[in-house]
Amino acid sequence: MAAANELQIWRGFSFISHFKPGLCVSSGARARLRAEERTMEGDCLSCVKYLMFVFNFFIFLGGSFLLGVGIWVLVDPTGFREIVAANPLLFTGAYIILAMGGLLFLLGFLGCCGAIRENKCLLLFFFMLILIIFLAELAAAILAFIFREHLTREYFTKELKMHYQGYNNTDVFTGTWNAIMTTFDCCGVNNPDDFEESLFKLLNPDDMVPEVCCKRNNHPGDGTYISREECLMGSMLFRNNKGCYSAVVDYFETYIYLAGALAIVVLTIELFAMVFAMCLFRGIQ
Repeated sequence: MAAANELQIWRGFSFISHFKPGLCVSSGARARLRAEERTMEGDCLSCVKYLMFVFNFFIFLGGSFLLGVGIWVLVDPTGFREIVAANPLLFTGAYIILAMGGLLFLLGFLGCCGAIRENKCLLLFFFMLILIIFLAELAAAILAFIFREHLTREYFTKELKMHYQGYNNTDVFTGTWNAIMTTFDCCGVNNPDDFEESLFKLLNPDDMVPEVCCKRNNHPGDGTYISREECLMGSMLFRNNKGCYSAVVDYFETYIYLAGALAIVVLTIELFAMVFAMCLFRGIQ
C-alpha cells in the first residue's frame, strides 16, 4: 500500500517538477515508474510482433496457394496446359499468377521470420521490398493518369492502321492484336472497316479482313473457321463484326469497380505492413 501511494506521489511530482525542477522524489519510485513504462512498451511491442506474424502468415499461405496453382497449370500433364496455351489471355494469366504467388511467398516468409525472430535485417529488407512495390504501383497509377489520352478509340485505330500486318505473328504488335481478336471474338478497333486503307490491306490486297476476324465453330475442341473463304471476301455472316474496343470494355466493366476496391485494399495493407515493420524494427533493442 505504501509503495502504491509512493508511486502515485511520484507521478504527481513528475508533473509538478516539469514546472518546478527543484522538487525531487525517491529513486525507488522513479525506478518503479521506469520499470512500468518498460513493461507497457514491451507489451505493445509483443502485440505488434504477433499481429505482424499472423498478418504475414496469411500472406505466405496465399502466396503458396497461387504459386502452386501457377506451377500446376504450366506443368499439368492431363491436358489442362494445352487448354491454357490455346487461349492467350489464360496463358498470360498463368504467368501473372505465378509471379504474384512467388512475390507474396517471399514477402510472407520475410515478414514471418523477421517478426518472430525479431531480426532487424529481415524486417528492414521486408520494409524496403514493400516500399518498392508501393512506389511502383503509385508510379503506374500516375503514368496511367498522364497517358490516359492514349487509351482512346482514335489512338488505337490510328496505330492499328499503321502497324498491323495480319499474318506476321513474329511482330509483337501484330501478335498482340491477333491474340486480342482471337480471345474476345472481335475485329478491328471499332469494326472490320478499320482495315480499309491500312498496312494490312497494302500487304494483303485480296483480303477484306484478317483471318483472326473469322467466326469459328463453337463445338468443344473444334477451332476451325465456319467459312474462311467467305469471311476473307468480306461476308458479314462469317466474320466477327464487333469492335475490340467495345468488346474489351464490356468484358472488364464488370470488374472495374472490384479492381479499384481491391487496389485500395492492397495499398492500405501495404501501408500498415510498412508501419508495423518499422515499429517493430525501432522497438527491437
